[in-house]
Amino acid sequence: MADIKLTINGKVCTAPAGSTILQAAERNGIHIPKLCYLEGINQYGACRICVVEQVSPPAKNLQASCMVEAKDGMVIETNNARVQEARKTMYELLLSNHDKKCLTCARNQDCEFQALGRELGVEDSPYEGERDLKPIDVSESITRDPNKCILCRRCVSVCKNIQTTSILTAENRGFQTVITPAFGLPMGNTACTFCGQCVIVCPVGALRETTHKDRVIQAINDPNKHVVVQPAPAVRVGIGECFGLPAGTCETGKLAAALHRMGFDDVFDTNWGADLTIMEEGTEFLERFRAVISGGVATLPMITSCSPGWIKFCEFYYPELLPNLSSCKSPQQMQGALIKTWYAETHNIDPKDIVSVSVMPCTAKKFEISRDDENAAGVPDVDVVLTVRELARMIKRANIDLTMLPDEKFDPTMDVSTGAAVIFGATGGVMEAALRTAADTLTGKSLDSIDYEEVRGTDGIKEAVYNVAGMDVKVAVASGLSNANEILKKVKNGEADYHFIEIMGCPGGCVNGGGQPQVRGSVRNFTDVRAIRAKALYDNDAAKTIRKSHENPAIQQLYKEYFGEPGSHKAHEVLHTTYVKRVINK
Repeated sequence: MADIKLTINGKVCTAPAGSTILQAAERNGIHIPKLCYLEGINQYGACRICVVEQVSPPAKNLQASCMVEAKDGMVIETNNARVQEARKTMYELLLSNHDKKCLTCARNQDCEFQALGRELGVEDSPYEGERDLKPIDVSESITRDPNKCILCRRCVSVCKNIQTTSILTAENRGFQTVITPAFGLPMGNTACTFCGQCVIVCPVGALRETTHKDRVIQAINDPNKHVVVQPAPAVRVGIGECFGLPAGTCETGKLAAALHRMGFDDVFDTNWGADLTIMEEGTEFLERFRAVISGGVATLPMITSCSPGWIKFCEFYYPELLPNLSSCKSPQQMQGALIKTWYAETHNIDPKDIVSVSVMPCTAKKFEISRDDENAAGVPDVDVVLTVRELARMIKRANIDLTMLPDEKFDPTMDVSTGAAVIFGATGGVMEAALRTAADTLTGKSLDSIDYEEVRGTDGIKEAVYNVAGMDVKVAVASGLSNANEILKKVKNGEADYHFIEIMGCPGGCVNGGGQPQVRGSVRNFTDVRAIRAKALYDNDAAKTIRKSHENPAIQQLYKEYFGEPGSHKAHEVLHTTYVKRVINK
């Protein structure tokens, strides 16, 4: 399709036909302030901050640049006095009905709305709306404060269009408009998966993780508690952003150093648990696969179980496919289970005296720790979950400058990990890690070719067929619940003959989890931060000496001394779990 030519601020510009005025301007280096717009997610024109003046052909009113298609020959002004005054007024009207407790808000100084006010030169709040304080909705994972909502509808769009759960909607009109679950239900009483994508796109503090920081601080200060912490693979490529470092900066050593200084008794690495997960999940897949190809009966395709948001989605929307799920706990839960069984036994610690903390890129992990059958020692496998954002706030509260710390190692016992473990944080990573182990097992030898490029990248759905030991293994990878929905419909309708499927609840996988650092729309509209963070994980994998989970000597020793072999009776008691069909609780 041919380009069009238009004039913006006196400059002749070109843009692909079909572009909006906003897209045409940004393509030509002309910045237009915006708030509700998110490329590929929310194009609604709700905030009107992006208005411009259409000089020719003349338009009576200012135009929302995110909604109006750029046409050949158009003349646009994006920053004249009329436009500037309109944007300022629109901002002040949005501010009039906003809870202005900025200093005590979790998003203070990391708020898109706050930053926009500075950009527009707003120094006063001349209007006051009809304030009607609404109750705050607190669930296990997400806290919703409608008093801070600016009605941008980003959360509504991501929930409906990207995650297909449509939990949130706009109700009422005018000053009474509120973004809420249908019928005013609490989020915890809906089919919400707690994926946290609504939190990630919220420009203010209306949606945030339900914080557990105080639980951790209380535990650390209790001399009768042994407090253990484990950060997930994707945390190391996210935490630096909270301290001003570029996206994708891998800070494994500084992360370990910060956790040591915060007072945890043991600082372990969830990568160890990821390697353990592959041992169990890979064994489970091979048992099912071998049974089917030999003419026996087994449930295929087997689907991964590492993502609690995805698991909750399956329990709500596809309960008939629960037998397809791997029975393996997630790496967080496996490691938590081992901390309170094997580790507690070998260190003579009562599991009841251990407080097990995890740092996750995921809000759904806060829900996962409360699930049934996640208590191998008779107490919860994991007691507290912190998001990356929560941990960053705690580090700052402790007056620790992460960027100035020396690199340190995780503590022995659960510190050794492989390249296969670290890529768990990217979509396709669990599949690739499992294939590395499955291929070696099926061929009976250690293969040199271990990079499964077809399942890498941020595409929502990836499919591949790998010939291993003369057998075709058909795999699929999906990230984001809309893509999961598409894959599952094929499986349910008998339209796909996959053997193994990896599903992650968040688009791009854990690198884009609901607990990761928030990225402003002005950045995410033009930069794929997911790909940048994922590349850092793959670089970390490539630099590892050992890149296959089954070659991890610490995991080999664990099986030798404690479990016997992968998939053993004891392994199932400690490392495996069950699922339930869920219904909405009104």
